[in-house]
Amino acid sequence: MAIAAFQDRNLRVGLLALLGALAMLGLGFAAVPLYRLFCQVTGFAGTTQRATLSDAALAQRMAESAGAKPISVRFDANVALDIPWTFKAEQATDTVQIGVRDMAFFTARNDSDEPVTGTATFNVEPEQTGKYFNKIQCFCFTEQTLQPGQEVRMPVLYYVDPAIMKDPSAKGVEQITLSYTFHRTKAAAP
Repeated sequence: MAIAAFQDRNLRVGLLALLGALAMLGLGFAAVPLYRLFCQVTGFAGTTQRATLSDAALAQRMAESAGAKPISVRFDANVALDIPWTFKAEQATDTVQIGVRDMAFFTARNDSDEPVTGTATFNVEPEQTGKYFNKIQCFCFTEQTLQPGQEVRMPVLYYVDPAIMKDPSAKGVEQITLSYTFHRTKAAAP
């Protein structure tokens, strides 16, 4: 009787350990998407916000930012070693009014002799400004495929949320850097 109870207890402990291990494995696979979601929601690690604006909401934002000093936005463009592209911002910096939509343009050229598909990763510095930098339209939302020698002009439509003026951690920020790095998509990697 005691041996059977001992075996049942061992079986239960073993099953619980197995379930715990499987749960940890599942969390390991879910960590990256959960972290990405957390960054997108909070602006953590300089993650910009994705926005949609109606004209009424835009008018409200402009009213909130009336009298605000403009802020400088610097554009940084990079390519990873795995993608044979030339990628650059058409303009290194722009001075924008807080709360007002603005547009920046980047150019990308495929320097190889084969079609290449890439995806842009992005972030904003200083880190605490990420939650206030809103992109309405961006080439970084989708994959980009360039044919051999093809050059394209890619726009980014964005605004800086007037709420940045009320954040003590963003006080004194005079310039925001929007940085992109293009990577070859995994499916297209050689």
